[in-house]
Amino acid sequence: MMAATKPTLLSAEEALEIVLRVIQRLPPVTVPLHDALGKVLAEDIRAGDPLPPFPASIKDGYAVVASDGPGEYPVVAEARAGSDGIGVTVTPGTVAYVTTGGPIPDGADAVVQVEDTEQVPGHSHESKRVRILVQTSKGVDIRPVGCDIEKDDVVLISGQRIGAAEIGVLATVGRTMVKVYPTPKIGVLSTGDELVEPTTGCLSRGQIRDSNRAMIMAASLQHHCEVSDFGITRDDEEGLEKIIDTVISAGIDILLTSGGVSMGDKDFVKPLFHKRGTVHFSKVWMKPGKPLTFAEINSEPADKMRMKKLFAFGLPGNPVSCLVCFHLFVVPTIHFLAGWADPLPFRLLPRTTTLLSLSLSLSLSLSLISLTYRVQARLLQPVKTDPVRPEFHSAIVRWELNKGLGIPGFVAESTGHQRSSKILSMKSANALLELPATGSVMPAGTSVSAIIISDISTAAISKTSSSPGPASHIERFRTQELSVAESHNAEFRVAILTVSDTVASGAGPDRSGPRAVSVVTSCSERLGGAKVVSTAVVPDDVSKIKDVLQRWSDIENMDLILTLGGTGFTPRDVTPEATKELIEKETPGLLLVMMQESLKVTPFAMLSRAAAGIRGSTLIINMPGNPNAVAECMEALLPALKHGLKQIKGDKREKHPQHVAHAQAASMDTWEHSHKLAYGSGKDSSGCSCCH
Repeated sequence: MMAATKPTLLSAEEALEIVLRVIQRLPPVTVPLHDALGKVLAEDIRAGDPLPPFPASIKDGYAVVASDGPGEYPVVAEARAGSDGIGVTVTPGTVAYVTTGGPIPDGADAVVQVEDTEQVPGHSHESKRVRILVQTSKGVDIRPVGCDIEKDDVVLISGQRIGAAEIGVLATVGRTMVKVYPTPKIGVLSTGDELVEPTTGCLSRGQIRDSNRAMIMAASLQHHCEVSDFGITRDDEEGLEKIIDTVISAGIDILLTSGGVSMGDKDFVKPLFHKRGTVHFSKVWMKPGKPLTFAEINSEPADKMRMKKLFAFGLPGNPVSCLVCFHLFVVPTIHFLAGWADPLPFRLLPRTTTLLSLSLSLSLSLSLISLTYRVQARLLQPVKTDPVRPEFHSAIVRWELNKGLGIPGFVAESTGHQRSSKILSMKSANALLELPATGSVMPAGTSVSAIIISDISTAAISKTSSSPGPASHIERFRTQELSVAESHNAEFRVAILTVSDTVASGAGPDRSGPRAVSVVTSCSERLGGAKVVSTAVVPDDVSKIKDVLQRWSDIENMDLILTLGGTGFTPRDVTPEATKELIEKETPGLLLVMMQESLKVTPFAMLSRAAAGIRGSTLIINMPGNPNAVAECMEALLPALKHGLKQIKGDKREKHPQHVAHAQAASMDTWEHSHKLAYGSGKDSSGCSCCH
């Protein structure tokens, strides 16, 4: 089938959309349970029986009749996990010993844990007796039938990826054979007269060792694909066509060739793809990787039953271009064929980060950030962009506990000079930075999008950007602990929440958050040693805002939370609504001071619907989203904020500097004092408002 197509320069996103529109998910297969790990379910899984299938004890103890109450009772049986206790009945005035997970004997309606009992001494020939020390009630420490899983419950749904926990669920419900989407079979082929095997010891003039084939096979194996090696073929049209026939007969799903897709007179790959199927595109407007070809090759199996599609990528011959195109286009294809619901690499990670949660789960969360996600990272050094094409720049992205703003975040370090033939520029790279075609220098500190292409937990985690070298896992963990300890040593612990759909989706940078961090840091001394220890970004969503505020106030015990944005009149401005649902005491004076300060700058300040108040021992204040307004509001609050934070902590002695203790104040009738002030017959005495 011949399809003459004029090469069209597509963006990377447009090209990927075409790929995902053309390819088709592989038909499901049924595999044994031990082969299902990493696969995607192709069916819903229902429980054939309840869990537990019998009333089970939650603790080691004694099954009792709750109404019997404390006292001495004979132990009539033992019901351990397994078959013990079958046919045993507990009647009023008797008990049975049970172990964790053991069946509850008939007649018993509660369990008293061993810690709340005493053994009653007796002769060896006498039946055991036990003293119950506490009153219990029906159902205590008993797992009812089906309390974990009810019969016919859907425990896993089609489209879920199977991990270790899902294997456990499948085993629990007795599913030893599972219908899944298979991972694709990949064939790898290198083309070029200049290529020789990597085993070649001495190179002749004009020869180079074939690195692409070994590299792409390794990358495919990382994604759990079955890989076939079709070797090196010379720049010969007839020989290449024979190889394609061999690939088709081998039942390959994706063919990956490298080389032979540019404009040379010996570049036969693209013409052959035209001859054997449909070429959907042959150029992509990107750097590196412009001469990427994607084609659909038709093949008819021997049984004549079903036309099988072979999807072919003509990857560029230069090794960096080859690997970049694999990550951006082949990996999503693998994921789609294997049943992934969302195979795209252009996705954002959750952007909520706290130092407290960091110490508990950083290693786990970083190990999950790989292969299909995009994060925002700040450049550690200036980077020159290409003036013509958008660039995917190889870099090392890592987590730093202090990215220059006193807050944790991702930073990106370029792997150095980039050239499509320079494979060393991909060494250690775990990300591709998306750089616009501006031809300008992006200064250090600029926030850029980074597509993560490998496990980010292998990159160094450092406390500051001044120490970018590798660190062991133990060293990284100690650094996290130190930073968490330092955060707890701060007099007042501050958290800053940016509320913005734009920032949360990655469509724009967070300007308010860093500015607020800078303001609090610069005013730390005037605030009594305040320190920003947590930051987060959430969309304009009441539930998401509440979740963060509640965690910060109730679990992490922040002293001060500043929210930025979402206080206006638009339908999406819901920060005050979320805040008011949580605060227990309102603090209108703070809002008044901020309003007065903001009105000096713009009359639109009167449109603010901000809320402020106290929850537990945490002060929550809504501030505008404008970076300059944040600084103005903080400056207005500074004279009293430290004073208020100490009072919230319970320091009743913390008063205004001019405060006169009530016990020491001159005795005066309140009405007389008010009359004198109103008619000017008395001078206002020194002291704070609580004395007036």
